[in-house]
Amino acid sequence: MSAARQNYQFDGAFKMSCGGALESPVLAYETWGELNDQRDNGVLVLTGMSPSAHAASSVKDSTHGWWEEMIGPSLPIDTDRYFVICMNSLGSCYGSTGPASENPSTGRTYGLDFPELRLEDIAVAGRYLLNHLGIVKLHTIVGPSMGGMVALALAAGEPGISSKLLLISTATRAVPQAIALRSLQREMVLRDSAWCGGRYDPDAGPVNGLRLARKLGVISYRALAEWEQRFGRKPIPAEQIADEPFPLRFEIEGYLDHQARKFTGHFDANCYLYLSQALDLFDIAAFGGTVAAGLQRIDAERSLIVGVKSDRLFPLAQQREIASGLKGAVDMIELDSMQGHDSFLVDMDGFRPVVREFFA
Repeated sequence: MSAARQNYQFDGAFKMSCGGALESPVLAYETWGELNDQRDNGVLVLTGMSPSAHAASSVKDSTHGWWEEMIGPSLPIDTDRYFVICMNSLGSCYGSTGPASENPSTGRTYGLDFPELRLEDIAVAGRYLLNHLGIVKLHTIVGPSMGGMVALALAAGEPGISSKLLLISTATRAVPQAIALRSLQREMVLRDSAWCGGRYDPDAGPVNGLRLARKLGVISYRALAEWEQRFGRKPIPAEQIADEPFPLRFEIEGYLDHQARKFTGHFDANCYLYLSQALDLFDIAAFGGTVAAGLQRIDAERSLIVGVKSDRLFPLAQQREIASGLKGAVDMIELDSMQGHDSFLVDMDGFRPVVREFFA
C-alpha cells in the first residue's frame, strides 16, 4: 500500500565522513507499491538538491509530487511492478535531520554546529534506510542531478548494491563553472546581514540573500532557447510595474522573482549552504584515486545515462564520461530538451519514453 512521509530514526550516533556525528538522526522517505516476496523489486529514487521525498502523490497524500508524471501505476516507474522509495537527503529541511533540525545536545537548531556534510554521507544514510526496509539489493537506483552523484557514491561505496542504474543530468564531480556559480550563490546568503553567523531566527532569516541565490540558480538551471521562446522581451503590464526605483519591467524578471519568493518560503538557508557545498566537494575519484577507478568500482549489470544538450550546469561531456567509464551494459541518450538542467522535471514528453523503455 502507498504511504505518505515516513521517518526512519537511526539507533545511536551516525558518523559523518569528515568528522563529527549526529545523534539518532532522522531520514524522511516515502514509498509507493509493494515489496515482493523476493525483496528484489526495490527502486530507490534520489533527489536533486532542493526536492523533498514527495516525488508522487499517494492515497495518503494526494498533493502533487515533483515527479508526478513519472512514478505511479502504469507510469514509466510502474508502482504496480516496483516498490519505489524516495529519500529526502540528510542535511535537507523536509523532514530529514539537517542544520535546521534541533540539536539534541543543546535544544537549539544545529545551525553551523551541524558537521560538514558530504554526498557520501547521504549515500551511507541511504544504505541504512535500505537495511531498515529489508532490502539487500535494489532493482534500480535512479539519480537525477545531485541525486545522480549520490547514486554514484552509493554504488561505488557498496559495489553490487543495485542491478541497474539510471543516471540523469549528473556528473562524477562539478565543473569549474558550476562551482563558481554555487560559490556566488553561497556568498549572497552569507553576506545577508540577517544570516547572523548562521544563528538566525527561522522566521526572519536571510531571505534576501537566499532569494538572490535562487534567482541565479534558476538562470543556471534553464536554457537560453527556452527564455527566448517563453519570454523574449515581453514587458510586464504597465499597471503592474511597482512605483519604485529600477522596477521589474520584463516578464522574465517577474518569473525569476516568483520562483525565488516561492523557494524562500520553503527552504532553510543553512541547509542550502551545506548541500551546495557538498555538491562542490563531491568527486568519485575519492573511491579509487581517479575518476576511472571510482567508476570501475560500480558493479551494475545495466546502466542508462541520460544527458540534455542544452544543460549548462551539467554539460553533456560529464554524462559521456560516466557512460564511458562504467562496467556492464551501458547506454547513453542525449536529449534535445530545451529546458536545460531542469528538463528532467518539466520535459515529460522527452523523458517519459526513455525511462519507460529502460524499465520495460
